[in-house]
This record gives sequence, structure tokens and C-alpha cells, in this order.
Amino acid sequence: MDAARLEAEEKPGHGDLAMRTLWEQYVFRRGSDANELWERLFESRPIRLLYIAGSGFDVRAQSVMREFINSLRSSGGSVEEAKLVLINFPNYQLADALKTLTEQNDQQLAEIFSAIGTVERIIFGESDGDEDLSASIDLRIGTDAVLKNVSAQTDIILDASSLPRVVYLSLMTSLLNKLIPDKNADDALAAAGVNFQVLVAEDANLDGQIMAEDPSSEIVMVPGFSGAMQVESFQDWPLVWFPILGEHRVNQLQIIRSSEIPGEAEICPVLPHPSRDPRRADRLLVEYKEALFKSRQTPTSNILYVHESQPFEAYRQLLGAMRRYTESMEILGGCRLVVTPLGSKLITLGAGLACFEMRPPNLETALHGVAIPHAEPTRYDVDPHAVRSSEPEVCCLLLTGDAYA
Repeated sequence: MDAARLEAEEKPGHGDLAMRTLWEQYVFRRGSDANELWERLFESRPIRLLYIAGSGFDVRAQSVMREFINSLRSSGGSVEEAKLVLINFPNYQLADALKTLTEQNDQQLAEIFSAIGTVERIIFGESDGDEDLSASIDLRIGTDAVLKNVSAQTDIILDASSLPRVVYLSLMTSLLNKLIPDKNADDALAAAGVNFQVLVAEDANLDGQIMAEDPSSEIVMVPGFSGAMQVESFQDWPLVWFPILGEHRVNQLQIIRSSEIPGEAEICPVLPHPSRDPRRADRLLVEYKEALFKSRQTPTSNILYVHESQPFEAYRQLLGAMRRYTESMEILGGCRLVVTPLGSKLITLGAGLACFEMRPPNLETALHGVAIPHAEPTRYDVDPHAVRSSEPEVCCLLLTGDAYA
């Protein structure tokens, strides 16, 4: 644990913000460095583990779990209690091959984890009886069901690899809210010693191949991030929209733009750069040319470039932009900050951290509000062979715990 603490303290900050930044120092590891971090983190201590994952078609989650459990066993730590919460999503429309892949993934994840603990399945989006609930309420109910499993754990793992973005954003921000009741405390990230990690099997190329189709016209709001759109006293404030652009998400963007974004909004598109594919940002500009830049006459000078593979850098860049708009619009009474995450997982996680930090503790006295609206697809499609043959790199974001004490 001492080594992990040193890594967090010695990581230099790169932000130029005058205000305090929660993750000015951070712990982010990928590949073999993640394994080394886990072995140090769990070395010769008791472990009470809650592991949260999704049983979708994305079998990358198996790679993450295997790497994690192997390192846990190598650490010499004593597993006193371990529980896997496996989230099922019955309402998505999938081709038969992807349905089969989903069933196999569910079985494999449960089998892998059963070597160290128990498994509980939770279903998201299953209405009670004939009651027809909104998508936002369904998301909140599912998130609350997962959070009921948080008790006296020493370690909480959220694996975003096989979860829809609106679900892992909801879980991450809700868990942070539970673990960090006071963001202004000097030891806020210590979180009473609870080590909260978000894991991702990163393969931005595969993420770009997954087709999100037939988005619902019903907007779903991430729990805790709807006030900016719903509080009546906020509605006269100017709105700043940060759409985080990703491949094959134009239809989702158009639904949100039409229903939630007023014509006079300030629009700041977020593009991945640097990227492993140096032409990726250019292709996204072409893909969104009509839907965003021509239809709303968005100037290219408003584009915000964030690091594709470094979520904490993306967090800082977006947080800095949000703070600058908040400060400049204070003279107008306040502003609404709206983030629409349509990009790859690591950028989306960085955006989620920025939104968590920017969310005001009290809306009644706040001079800004933060919203995360999403048009969730009803159907996903991708070549099953591309999913099976993916060779992802395991990434670990250590968000709270003794490393920050």
C-alpha cells in the first residue's frame, strides 16, 4: 500500500486552474502496470470485495476479471468476503449471435468469480408488474439496487467493460457520491480507506465498430444530474453543451439536440486528440458536419480536444472548460452545463469525473447546474468475431482509498 500511496502523491499535476481539483494527483495504470498496482494494493491484508460488472455481449470483461483475480491471488492478501454483482439487460434488441455471446459471457464471468466469492444477478430495466416506468426511473432503481450491496467492503471494483455508458456513469458517480460525502474535505479521496477502482478493457477501435441503433426518443438522465434541465429557476440561464463525439452516434446526438438543447446554446464539441489513430478526430468532424457544425453553425474554434487514452487528462481539460464558462457567465446569474457522452469509455469516464466534481452540493444556492442527458439505443450490433478477437489493454483508475490519505 505504501508504494501505491507514493505513486498517487508523486504524480505531478498539469492543470492551471486556480481552484482545487480533486484528482490533481491520481493513480492510473494500464497493462502490466495495473497488475503490479493490484499486487501492491492487496499485499498481505484482509480484503472484503464488491465487484460490479455487466453480462452484456462484450467479452472483454472476462479479460479484466481474469487479470484482476490472478493479481489478487498473487498479492498474498486474505479474501474474507467477495461478491460479484452481475447486471443483466433484457431489454436490448440483439442479433441471435450476440444473444448467444451475452449468455456465454454471463456464464463465464460467474464461473471465473466463483473461485473467490459469490454471485448475485441484478436486472436493469425490468418493470414491476404492469407499471410502465420512465427510463430515468428504471436507471435510478437499478443503480439503487446495486448500491444496496455496499456495506463494509475494503475494496469496490466497477468494471465498465461490458456495461452501457449511461449505466457505468450512473454507478460511478453514485458510488463516488456515497464514498465522498464532502468534496471539500482535505482527505475527501481517502474515503475512509475504501479503495474504489474503475476498470476498463480498452480497445477504442472495437468501441468504434459497435453500432448503437434505433435510439429511444425518451431522454434518460443520469441520477443526480437532471437538476440543470428541470429546476425552474435555472431555465433562463444560458446553456453550454459539451457533446463528446464518437463513431456512429449521430442519431443519438440529434435526438438530444432537438429535445434538450436550445438554439442559442453555446456548443463545445469534444474530440479525441491525441489518439492512437491520428485521423480519428478528422473523421468525426466529417461524420458530424451536418448534424452539429452546419445545422447549429458551431465554430470550429469551440472544439475541445481531450486525450483519448488518458481519462484523468480528459477530466482536467473538460473540468477546466466547465469552470471557465461558469466564471464568465456568473454575471448573467448562472449557467447550465450539459454533457452528452458519446465517445469511447476512457474519455466518458473522464467526463463523468468532471461532472461529479462540478455538480453543486445545493441547487437552491448554486450558480450553475450540471446535466447528463442520454438517448439510449434500443439495439446494438457488431461483428461477434471482432468482439472475440479483440486484444484489449486493461486499464485501472483508482479513484479513492488509502493511496490518497
